[in-house]
Amino acid sequence: MIDAGGHTLEVERIGAAPDGRPTLVFLHEGLGSVAMWRDFPANLARMTHCNAVIYSRHGYGRSEPLAASRTVRYMHDEALIVLPELLDHLEIMQPVLVGHSDGGSIALIHAGSGVRPVRAVIAIAPHVMVEDISVHSIAAAREAFEKTDLPRRLARYHDNVESAFWGWNRIWLDPAFRDWNIESFLAGVTCPVLAIQGEDDEYGTREQVLRIARRVRDAEVIMLPDCGHSPHRDAPEALAQSIVGFIDRLCAIVIPAGPPGDRSQA
Repeated sequence: MIDAGGHTLEVERIGAAPDGRPTLVFLHEGLGSVAMWRDFPANLARMTHCNAVIYSRHGYGRSEPLAASRTVRYMHDEALIVLPELLDHLEIMQPVLVGHSDGGSIALIHAGSGVRPVRAVIAIAPHVMVEDISVHSIAAAREAFEKTDLPRRLARYHDNVESAFWGWNRIWLDPAFRDWNIESFLAGVTCPVLAIQGEDDEYGTREQVLRIARRVRDAEVIMLPDCGHSPHRDAPEALAQSIVGFIDRLCAIVIPAGPPGDRSQA
């Protein structure tokens, strides 16, 4: 447990990779947590020979629960305030940000802001704008939470299920959130980006990743067949192989050494 952004957060670190390999920092989905990733981060760290860090955002997993409603800027605040503090605390320079859904959006905002050097972004089912399909599926999730055993199932992954669910669901269904859009950050993303989406994603169309490809100079898009919104659960092998190839290509690029004390090249 560490403090970042004014809150106590659950953090897990994996591996002791050789020097020269980047650290993978996992950013979870809107209802995710450290536990919700299951064994995917550990398997990917082993396959890529990288260290990994997974954390639960404020309101999720074992982290401090929400004390107030989220605002439309909650992903911006995570990307521009909390994540930089967390990376500084853990002394992680030039991470590879591996973000799923909301986490992918947070990774893109962080990379596009220039607030801190980023080696690469792997955006899995990210959102860059709000679509009708997203709102409809999130409304369906609300009904499931109220009428099925979804709260019991989510309790395996969150200490405070009400905080985790309503903190995500209410802001996405708030009419003010319909204008949420992060495309202005995409032009500022100078690192390589791998954007991956399932062809059967129930929370977004392929327009989400295509907009990334149109605006980011070095972007690769992969669409996974027979896969929904959570490729690390629906198609873990195909997702892992796509990421392994990307990381191998990334590590083959020689980064010139900066002057002494230049953290951007660390």
